[in-house]
Amino acid sequence: MASGRRKKSKEEPAVKQEDKKEDKPVKRRRSADGDRQFRDDKRQRTSPENDRRIRQKIERPGVPAPTRTSAFVVPDRPSPPFREDDKDGHFVYELGDNLTSRYKILSKMGEGTFGRVLECWDRKNKEYVAIKIVRNVQKYRDAAMIELEVLNTLEKNDAEGRWHCVNLLEWFDYRGHVCMAFEKLGLSLYDFLRRNGYTPFHVNLVRSFGKQLLESVAYLHDLQLIHTDLKPENILLASLEYSKHSEMPTTRGAKRMPDNSDIKVIDFGSATFDDQYHSSIVSTRHYRAPEVILGLGWTFPCDIWSVGCILVELATGDALFQTHENLEHLAMMEAVLDKIPEHLAAAANAAARKYFVTRRDKLVLNWPGGAASRRSVRAVAKLSPLKTLMSSLGDKSLRPHLDALLDLLMQMLRYDPKERITAHEALRHDFFRMGAAATPTSNGRVRPEKKETSATAEPAEAAVLGLGGSGSGKGSSQVTEGASKPGTTKVEEPVPPEDAE
Repeated sequence: MASGRRKKSKEEPAVKQEDKKEDKPVKRRRSADGDRQFRDDKRQRTSPENDRRIRQKIERPGVPAPTRTSAFVVPDRPSPPFREDDKDGHFVYELGDNLTSRYKILSKMGEGTFGRVLECWDRKNKEYVAIKIVRNVQKYRDAAMIELEVLNTLEKNDAEGRWHCVNLLEWFDYRGHVCMAFEKLGLSLYDFLRRNGYTPFHVNLVRSFGKQLLESVAYLHDLQLIHTDLKPENILLASLEYSKHSEMPTTRGAKRMPDNSDIKVIDFGSATFDDQYHSSIVSTRHYRAPEVILGLGWTFPCDIWSVGCILVELATGDALFQTHENLEHLAMMEAVLDKIPEHLAAAANAAARKYFVTRRDKLVLNWPGGAASRRSVRAVAKLSPLKTLMSSLGDKSLRPHLDALLDLLMQMLRYDPKERITAHEALRHDFFRMGAAATPTSNGRVRPEKKETSATAEPAEAAVLGLGGSGSGKGSSQVTEGASKPGTTKVEEPVPPEDAE
């Protein structure tokens, strides 16, 4: 077989043999959050009278019509024999199976609380897709229908796809499983950080990611939607391509930078309209706002807090609040930001009031007296104020940009949600109006050492599309031996399997 770039094939790609190996657990810098009961809350819909309170310009069309599988029939490619689901209600499959006559299963991309995501070949449109297959359990089916309603609302109000939300292609019900076909995207920002040794993103990329993320959040909030689960795992790069750079101000050695900074927000399974029932706990622990922990109720500002935590993580390479316990979490907030305002402590619900004590007629956090362990005390003591943390980043040429970012973060991470900056206000901040920061360049341009795809070093981890857990699996791209330019790796076009017509 000749090396080099292949001509585009309209045939089916081959099932990837390496994906038949048993998946190995991926080591994570952050362990999965155990406090995720908000995922299991069955959301309650409000009456039509309450729905009419939403602004008239917003279209809430409900659940989109399912794909009619009879519209695309290939008699010679039937679905496999019926298999029982596993004990947890997960769909059981084999690589190479048909998922209806339209889709061929190529690889497993991820697995989580809600179900599994499979990379499939769409025979109708001749493209790779990521299909989220929800567990055949009623509460997860109910949650999937809510997610479909949200996705339909997002699409109907943004036909041009301007606001960086993942695109739902089709959905169908298959053997008791709600299946959603999404466009196939690149790595999540978390996975890109992990593969890069948790090296911080350059401030120019932080600005680009932050602007797009806030545009998406502003769009959601205009639709009266709260995402409630924003985190780096739920922000995906649109492309797998990246370059290696050896002289970036915030990196050590040759590190990766994405060639395309376009992103998409995913996982709308926990998104909630503001006039609907609000569960008591939302957000993954590291990105959870103080009003949620204190039981004060939550609305749009909880998303802004999450965005602030995300931007710190992108700029530093580390999650800001690495904890799994409420009191320790609040103590970390005080170590990084400031004391929790007394009026918020006084308004906390009964469960959260136990974290505070009265000293000199003031309600203060019971820390370190209430700490669960010495390890917890040490973890909080190691933290630096956010201003100190940001001042340690980059060189002098980046200082104006990092100072502007710090000012934005301080407004996003205000304890009182009423005082927190909104998404639209944040987009008008000076940080997003500044020009690009300087980088070590030749004639003002960054010198990449090598241009690659994420499939070069290891198989690409694809988006798990909001499965309620971290996914790991094999990617879709195969790499040719040759390339059209020296130092550049090209992605191989789909390879037809043995049973291709």
